[in-house]
Amino acid sequence: MSTQSLRTRVALASVAAILVAVASFGVAANALVARELHSSLDRALKRGAVDVVRLSVSAPAVLNSPGALDAPSPGRQLMVEVLDRRGRLLGRSLSLGARLLPTGPVVSEVQRSGRARFDYVTLSGTRLRRYTAPVADVGGQASGGVVMAAADVSDITTTTQRLHKLLVITGLAAVALAGALAAVLVGRGLRPLRRLSRAAAEIERTGDPSQRLPEASSADEIAELTAVLNGMLATLESARESERRFLADASHELRTPVAALAGNLEYAQRHGTDPELLADLRHDAARLARLVDQLLLLERQDGAGPADEPVDLAKLAEEAVAGIDRATTGTLEPAEVPGDRDALARAVANLIENALVHGPDAGVVRVDVRTSDGRARLAVTDEGPGPAPDERAHLFERFWRGDMAAGRAGAGLGLPIVAAIASRHGGTVEVEGSTFTIDLPLLREHVPA
Repeated sequence: MSTQSLRTRVALASVAAILVAVASFGVAANALVARELHSSLDRALKRGAVDVVRLSVSAPAVLNSPGALDAPSPGRQLMVEVLDRRGRLLGRSLSLGARLLPTGPVVSEVQRSGRARFDYVTLSGTRLRRYTAPVADVGGQASGGVVMAAADVSDITTTTQRLHKLLVITGLAAVALAGALAAVLVGRGLRPLRRLSRAAAEIERTGDPSQRLPEASSADEIAELTAVLNGMLATLESARESERRFLADASHELRTPVAALAGNLEYAQRHGTDPELLADLRHDAARLARLVDQLLLLERQDGAGPADEPVDLAKLAEEAVAGIDRATTGTLEPAEVPGDRDALARAVANLIENALVHGPDAGVVRVDVRTSDGRARLAVTDEGPGPAPDERAHLFERFWRGDMAAGRAGAGLGLPIVAAIASRHGGTVEVEGSTFTIDLPLLREHVPA
């Protein structure tokens, strides 16, 4: 999806929204003005008719006087007729000339019901608005008759048509202007996105996650997106660097037993075998197999999904220390966690092995299991001082080995395997002194309410 198409769509959406708003306003304004003009006309007709009714009652003789019924309403000339109860003409305004207003059933209906009413009539091709009102039966020639007051509505029609054209013209101009402004503003707003797109394309071309996207100049959603993408690039860079270090360290660790095996095999080929050489070959093969097994286990933990098999950590601890003279259990509270039993057993075994290797030679390793706040904590403690404070940050790095591990067996993968297993099970590994603790969530049914 191109930036241009996005800009076009946003501009069109803005134009459509403004067009709907302007059209709605125009229809409402036109209807309101037309209604107000018609209401004003109706009031004028009613007022003129009432004045004539009063005149017919108070001075009936005046009805026949020329021009007596031609008093204009404010702003317009009314056409007035007075009929008696038999429909005979008693008086009319000079504005009618030789014409007469149509009567029809409206006159008889008003006489019969005694209620005035409005309607439209056509006189000489001109459309009129008419008001017909009854005359009270109080004596006089007009008693029981009706008064009709009418006015031309062409001026109202002309006014509303002109207003309609004006609203259409101004509305279209407003829509065009708004569309142009929307296109300009959207184009400016998308400039940072275009810069991001170009920078991202360059990163994709080079495949270098160490590059970063240009920071946005304003604190808005684009700046937030830029920060998120740069954070993602930093994570990718870190992951690539970790992968590079891992491959380098793994190659280094694998090279040593492979070189030893190759050397011993070459020696055997030249000089034959003896028990000592066979022991070295078995040792190198076992070391290589152990290293490969640890690497595969790390890979499985990184890619494995969560497991939900109920695992009793207390029972797991008892099984882990069984057969080990210098290992024992302490407090073992019932604690069931969801997980992979084999993986958790491997994590406990690694912690016990780590404590046996790095603790005092004659020291005892103790395993405790406790629960609190919906969590299970399996702790392995030796009698030594534990790792130095400056080493704790590196304990769970792959292939890292402290100064005290020099000359000891191992590839620096035991504790990283523990950390990977704990993370896979939604837990963590903590170090406090010589105590390594795996913290895991309990099964839901074992969490106190």
